[in-house]
Amino acid sequence: MIAGRHKGRRLKSPSWEGLRPTSDKLRETLFNVIAPRVAGARVVDAFAGTGAVGIEALSRGAREAVFIERDPRASALIEENLAHCGIREGYVIIRAPFGRGARDLAAQPGFVPFDIVLLDPPYQQDLGAEAVADVLTEAAPLVAADGLVVLEHRRTADLPAAVARLARSRTIVSGDSALSLYAVAG
Repeated sequence: MIAGRHKGRRLKSPSWEGLRPTSDKLRETLFNVIAPRVAGARVVDAFAGTGAVGIEALSRGAREAVFIERDPRASALIEENLAHCGIREGYVIIRAPFGRGARDLAAQPGFVPFDIVLLDPPYQQDLGAEAVADVLTEAAPLVAADGLVVLEHRRTADLPAAVARLARSRTIVSGDSALSLYAVAG
């Protein structure tokens, strides 16, 4: 972990190919930007992988984190990393593809939108603008009116300026990766 009450803990990495954890540098950049929003926030870590981003949010004072991950190996790794950090409450792991997981969350009785939705879809192959728009469309119902959606992507990705009820407010480039921040429009 970079900061917070679990600072210095080394999370376990995947033992298989195909999972690209968010780098420490990019995670630090992300949390430097969103720091004022994290304390007490309800956070979604979608395409969660190792869970590093959601665990970082919890370490920095987020009230709750929901991890959405379809790969059972990655879901087990998230559980291991949470246990390693001594986190025993304040989280839920949804083992489903993001679209289904997002729809299931939003359909729960009494659903309360999230303050921060963090999206890190696979980008070993460039996602086309249509696929990115689909991911953002699935995320839109999860975010509160004053919330934030953060999409991690390849620096060269073709992203929509607006989709569903979201409008891009900022893009931060770090090496080959970038973070695009979307807020609820209007």
